[in-house]
Amino acid sequence: MTTVATTPFQDQKPGTSGLRKKVPHFQQRHYVENFVQSIFDSLDGFAGRDLVIGGDGRFFNRDTIQTAMKMAAANGFGRVIVGRGGILSTPAASNLIRVREAFGGIILSASHNPGGPDGDFGIKYNAANGGPAPEKITDAIYAKTRSIASFEIVEAPDVDLDKLGTVKLGDMTVEVVDPVAEYQALMERLFDFPAIRAMFAGGFRMRFDAMSAVTGPYAHAILEGALGAAPGTVINGTPLPDFGGHHPDPNLVHAKGIYDLAMGPDAPDLCAASDGDGDRNLIIGRGLFVTPSDSLAALSANAHLAPGYKAGLKGIARSMPTSAAADRVAEAKGLKSYETPTGWKFFGNLLDAGLATICGEESAGTGSDHVREKDGLWAVLLWLNILAVRQESVLAIMRDHWRTYGRNYYARHDYEEVASEGANALMAGLRGQLASLPGRSFGALTVQAADDFSYHDPVDGSDSAHQGIRVMFADGSRIVYRLSGTGTAGATLRVYIERFEGEVLDLETGDALRDLIALSRELAEIERHTGRTEPSVVT
Repeated sequence: MTTVATTPFQDQKPGTSGLRKKVPHFQQRHYVENFVQSIFDSLDGFAGRDLVIGGDGRFFNRDTIQTAMKMAAANGFGRVIVGRGGILSTPAASNLIRVREAFGGIILSASHNPGGPDGDFGIKYNAANGGPAPEKITDAIYAKTRSIASFEIVEAPDVDLDKLGTVKLGDMTVEVVDPVAEYQALMERLFDFPAIRAMFAGGFRMRFDAMSAVTGPYAHAILEGALGAAPGTVINGTPLPDFGGHHPDPNLVHAKGIYDLAMGPDAPDLCAASDGDGDRNLIIGRGLFVTPSDSLAALSANAHLAPGYKAGLKGIARSMPTSAAADRVAEAKGLKSYETPTGWKFFGNLLDAGLATICGEESAGTGSDHVREKDGLWAVLLWLNILAVRQESVLAIMRDHWRTYGRNYYARHDYEEVASEGANALMAGLRGQLASLPGRSFGALTVQAADDFSYHDPVDGSDSAHQGIRVMFADGSRIVYRLSGTGTAGATLRVYIERFEGEVLDLETGDALRDLIALSRELAEIERHTGRTEPSVVT
């Protein structure tokens, strides 16, 4: 073991999903070591315990795993469990932490952000429940990064990450495991694999785009292997350090190929995708893109059709910017619904306390109490289970859903990499209007309430303020403004636009939201503050 002197970096404050920066930033001397040591210095009681380490295979993943393992050995962990090749999807890592009763885990990913030598990288710590570290831990980590003077590391050769089995690293054991096995076993307990297999055998066709990211091995093993989907169902199924030069975000811009396929003359029954680290999903039926908010609502309404959820749900939770479609399902079923800030860690308390079963975010993250992370492939498998039982198309299921619960027309407009000064000025201007907005009318729209969303956690009693500006109208429509914490350059302004309609269910989303979209830009003076006349991405 070696103690190495170091000096602090002042920019290692974790965001909603850990620390994210460009790869060259992480490659600075001692940058990774400082952050990993600060994680360990913020924890107590891990001597001799297990630690899970894995990532999405992006550039710098293997290097950082070797560093983290050597530091774990020097700091007194008894065992590191690592996925073969350094690969573990984020939900699979969460499951492995839980199954192996590990002390926690280090997950290396920048989720849906681009990879490669000049791309993005990230490190986050997950606690023993398998979920992202709560704010009290991330705050402690940040405090440590600002005062760190040294780190501990074992001087030893690198471990062969491609060979299954155990080896010693100092006094610590390293166990290299199949990254898919435990996760697949969990999916087989939750879903009716025989029914889905029979559906594929009967001619059901699917295309799954793994986006050259982490879900490729999982999708090959489960979809084409265990479920018998036709060879070629999974495309871009080999994880690549730069994701093949593509942006691994499963939205209609970066996964346009499968959207075009789903809208074409020879469309499969289902097109789907997942992102860089496997925690997000995209669902497109033949002729219909299902928004993440609608997908959350439909999955909640039909989850009882899968064996793992046949007893019903305990509750449904959604992030504040996510549309209220899931709330209508909860109300109809007599379930409690929860509106939380963005960030999966807020769902963790509800899941651990047994208050919610299914949770979701408009940013294409959906999951349940099976792990403590959102789970892209889980969402796809639940859709397949529902389709196998109902024997209807995605379009038919969604039309039935809207007839039953009404339709929340919804869109998110992202203004990416805008100047931070302008984005902050925009939010400050909106906060300055909050008191004067209620009662004002804009055409046919009348503001009923406006606030800066805050959340009181019903489990641990903590409070989270300044989580996004909400402008709510008398007819149930909403405009929400929020600065995202997942980017690595400048600021990303997200604007969420929603209109509820109980009768007219077949409008084009752009037509349904036209007045609200124009008002969203006018109220916030988006062009003045950002220089942008149009969003970078619309989902």
